[in-house]
Amino acid sequence: MPKHGKKYLEAAKKVDSKKLYSVAEAIKLVKETSYAGFDASVEVSYNLSVDPKQADQQIRGSLVLPNGTGKTQKVIVFADGPQAEQAKAAGADEVGSDDLVEKVQNGYLDFDVVVATPTMMAKVGRLGRILGPKGLMPNPKTGTVTMDIEKAVKNVKAGQVEYRVDRQAAIHAAIGKVSFTDEQLIENFDALRDVILRARPSAAKGQYIKSVAVAATFGPGIKLDPLNLD
Repeated sequence: MPKHGKKYLEAAKKVDSKKLYSVAEAIKLVKETSYAGFDASVEVSYNLSVDPKQADQQIRGSLVLPNGTGKTQKVIVFADGPQAEQAKAAGADEVGSDDLVEKVQNGYLDFDVVVATPTMMAKVGRLGRILGPKGLMPNPKTGTVTMDIEKAVKNVKAGQVEYRVDRQAAIHAAIGKVSFTDEQLIENFDALRDVILRARPSAAKGQYIKSVAVAATFGPGIKLDPLNLD
């Protein structure tokens, strides 16, 4: 049995697996090789020369993409008092404290991002076994644990994405949709590339970015030249 379906194999024929494409070439090709029956996401994958086991080489953060992600993120906020009111005014989909903790404990998971004030983290911590494995635990490094709840919610709604190096020293992040223009996707690609370059740990040796690839949902990977990402 073939490992991939007919549509994937047809799309893969358009990609030269031995070639390292420029950013502009790769973005154009990723749109040509998208065969999903919906507006597929465009994702980028970086492989870095870091050791994620070392605390000083863990890379994690967030950024608001210039052209958004093309996806409306559903945000819940753990806050009370003025911060709760700020969250509601900023467009949070649900705001609460103990009541929201209980709701999540009872199986509610219909959300994409969790934001919390620092004072709420003791309560949110009780949800670690639920939120942690799904990558939903709020974290100061990604701007989701903050007293500036209004800014945090607006950033998420405006197209904020999180990036984090995994155990294989890779970072995966969506940079938009196939329906975006080439220029919009390139701008988003450039914004993510810049924050990853700035996040280079001092302990990282040799060629920091070992490989980069972009792909549409279900589509074949397209390799970029890691030494020429402009």
